[in-house]
Amino acid sequence: MRDATLIPQSPSSRTAGQPTPSVDLSRFEGGFDRGAGRLKEAAWLAASLIIFRALPLCASGLKARILRLFGARVGTGAVIKPGVKITFPWRLTLGDNVWLGEDCWILNLAPVIVGDNVCISQRAMLCTGNHDYRDPAFALVTRPIRVRDGVWIGAAAFVGPGITLHRNAVLSACSMATTDLQADTVYRGVPAEPVRDRWPAQVADRW
Repeated sequence: MRDATLIPQSPSSRTAGQPTPSVDLSRFEGGFDRGAGRLKEAAWLAASLIIFRALPLCASGLKARILRLFGARVGTGAVIKPGVKITFPWRLTLGDNVWLGEDCWILNLAPVIVGDNVCISQRAMLCTGNHDYRDPAFALVTRPIRVRDGVWIGAAAFVGPGITLHRNAVLSACSMATTDLQADTVYRGVPAEPVRDRWPAQVADRW
């Protein structure tokens, strides 16, 4: 048994001797507006497994058409590599010339809006869902993600709920965005911090 004196004590408004709340996952309700009926969701799951994750070829045009069929807004020139996972296409907007790398995951329980000329690299994850750790019932919390034009999300990077990546921001590989990323800036780390301007002065001068 661990000595209680070794357990870090966090600040608390509770008085001494008051019982500590405990998580009870049996109380989790899990209900939220999924945006579509069960039949449509089941059809999408089948299409996703067969076309998006099992098909060995890129087949971007076919995948874009299927996404539109299920309610996504997809611009022209999309490149959708094998293994891409999209939870709810009816809550997805992709601009023109968007690249989705192998095995990236858009967990869009809330809307995900992606602008033009955006690259989301392999195994990156955009996650719109979280849980309220202060709630013993572990309530689900969802918030949208916005990815502006020209953003690059590196391989195995993570973007959390409610985050906006502003125009031409870069999130480096394996980094985690827990706050908004400002325009024309490269971010790196966990949590991601700005490390440099995206454009060298000589490049910016040409524009």
